[in-house]
Amino acid sequence: MEYVKLNNGVEMPILGFGVYQIPKEDTKRCVLDAIKVGYRSIDTAQSYFNESEVGDAILECGIPRSELFITTKVWIDNKAIGVSNFYPDRLVDMCLFERKVIPAVNQVETNPLNQQIKAQEVMQKYGVHIEAWAPFGEGRNNMFSNPTLKEIGNKYNKSVAQVILRWLIQRGVIVVCKSTHIDRMQENFDVFDFELSDEDMNIIKKLDSNDSLFFNHQDPNMVEWFDSMVQTRRENDDYRKEKKNF
Repeated sequence: MEYVKLNNGVEMPILGFGVYQIPKEDTKRCVLDAIKVGYRSIDTAQSYFNESEVGDAILECGIPRSELFITTKVWIDNKAIGVSNFYPDRLVDMCLFERKVIPAVNQVETNPLNQQIKAQEVMQKYGVHIEAWAPFGEGRNNMFSNPTLKEIGNKYNKSVAQVILRWLIQRGVIVVCKSTHIDRMQENFDVFDFELSDEDMNIIKKLDSNDSLFFNHQDPNMVEWFDSMVQTRRENDDYRKEKKNF
């Protein structure tokens, strides 16, 4: 495993396991499998509605808590520092006018088709590490069958997913990847035994469209959709709890 040192001196594994969109009933098993494979960084969030299941896995995994790096994110109705999906202008604003606490990490969509090159430069200027969500773009735009990535993968006898993860790691990008299958977790973890050449890194750089594969966080309609989605999931979760206690 490789690590990055955050601006508070804490060392964080550069490759982590994410639980976004993993159902509550599968989360504990998946986290236990990920820890078994070797992952020591787990990424969750309040809005994923599976934090408690992540905690159950941590309690049962047999690994000392001090060896695990856990990331979570509270929702916007709690008092907290926003450290996810901050565009460069918002990040600089926070760093300049909230000097007492500079974010250690900014988690943004980062993949071969949306590389966040300029955004990473801004983060580095203020001592903030970039962390990638959707490193594979959830397979959008045929990313796993991209001929450029496949050709590079064949050169190193690696899959497209492994090439993407290695490319991100060599850029110094912290990565969170998700799977519900232990064999895929293992594949995603086996990226520390090879290194992409400068030529291949530059070839991948040419794939950048500089545009999100998902949505624009600056779109008011999208912000409202996020809020309604979380409120609906909260109501459903409360309903399940009430029904269970009835």
